Amino acid sequence: MLADGALHALAYLLGLFAIFGIVYTIVAAAIAGPFFSRRSPKCEPLCKQYPSVTVLKPLSGMEAALLRNLRSFCEQDYPGPVQYLFGVHDAHDPALEVVKQLQRLYPHAHITTVANGDMHGSNRKVSNLINMLPAATHDLFVFADSDVTVGPDYLSRVVGELQVEGVGLVTCAYVGVQEPGLWSRLSARAVDYQFLPGVMMGLRSGLAQPCFGQTIAMRRQTLDSIGGLRPFSSLLAEDHAIGAAVRENGQKVVVPGFVVGHACQESTAAKLIEHELRWSRTIRRIDPLGHAGSALSYPVAWATLAVLCGGPRMSFIALLIASLGVRAFLQLRIDMILRRPVRGLWLLPLWDLMAFAILCQSFLSSRVVWRGFSFTVDGQGLLKVEQSRSSAD
Repeated sequence: MLADGALHALAYLLGLFAIFGIVYTIVAAAIAGPFFSRRSPKCEPLCKQYPSVTVLKPLSGMEAALLRNLRSFCEQDYPGPVQYLFGVHDAHDPALEVVKQLQRLYPHAHITTVANGDMHGSNRKVSNLINMLPAATHDLFVFADSDVTVGPDYLSRVVGELQVEGVGLVTCAYVGVQEPGLWSRLSARAVDYQFLPGVMMGLRSGLAQPCFGQTIAMRRQTLDSIGGLRPFSSLLAEDHAIGAAVRENGQKVVVPGFVVGHACQESTAAKLIEHELRWSRTIRRIDPLGHAGSALSYPVAWATLAVLCGGPRMSFIALLIASLGVRAFLQLRIDMILRRPVRGLWLLPLWDLMAFAILCQSFLSSRVVWRGFSFTVDGQGLLKVEQSRSSAD
């Protein structure tokens, strides 16, 4: 009897967590409209002038959508001079073949490549960028990951934001661009209906000060004022640290009301879990309390646990139905705002349960796998290399 009583008490506690998650989801859906209402270029600062820009793209290996992603940057409606600077650690990296295709497609584009294997810390991406910087010919930098795709007005909008007084860095939230396959579709749901609502809630409440590697636009002078990239060369969350350094330097970091696309290319369950664990453990290092608190934003998981612990009581079943309903409403709301068809509603609860399990697992270890290399992360967020995997992985 005592055990049954304790189990029922636990079920009611889990139900309270589910109610919190339901409220969170409703609020996230409500603020999505105001967040995206700034997506129109008319609502953003217009470029007063079009300075020369260097777009820096660190590359590593072949990606399914790499050519598509890189082409989107070469098709910018930006009248100023643009240098496209691509960097690899290995002169035989297959990504360079894609860059050669790009050069054939856009013969008039100013495309520069750097192949340099020097390491300046355990973060290979930052080391790659450090090797690339001497080849940058312009003083306005736009750092963007290889898996990012953008619209033709991207540079104009980013540079327009950077020209506002007091702004030292512009970064962009992003949505998922899914490739064929179940695991890619689930990955896109992680971005669109888990990550993005969290960003909107964090910005609205003032509790989050994000900076995303998908876009970091800043002036050379600003980068020099924070010591360049070397202070970030061994950090797991180098993008967040760069944003924090700019803020500490007295300048603003702006997240505009438009989004870029992030290619979701996970082809297996293992790759999806590996990627999401790295992301989850990164957030845990940046904001441990916030990461733990984010568990309360999973109403479907909590309601499912309440039903399992409390049995098929109508109150718990009603909570589960309500949880599924508000999560579906959030997807419908975001899809409507982004003007895209609603697809795969049934996948959302499946992803919610997987994401909750990954969140719980993120507290069990500090190991992350990134671009084929295994790392442990210490208390200061520094990467320590464990081992590399085969290139086939």
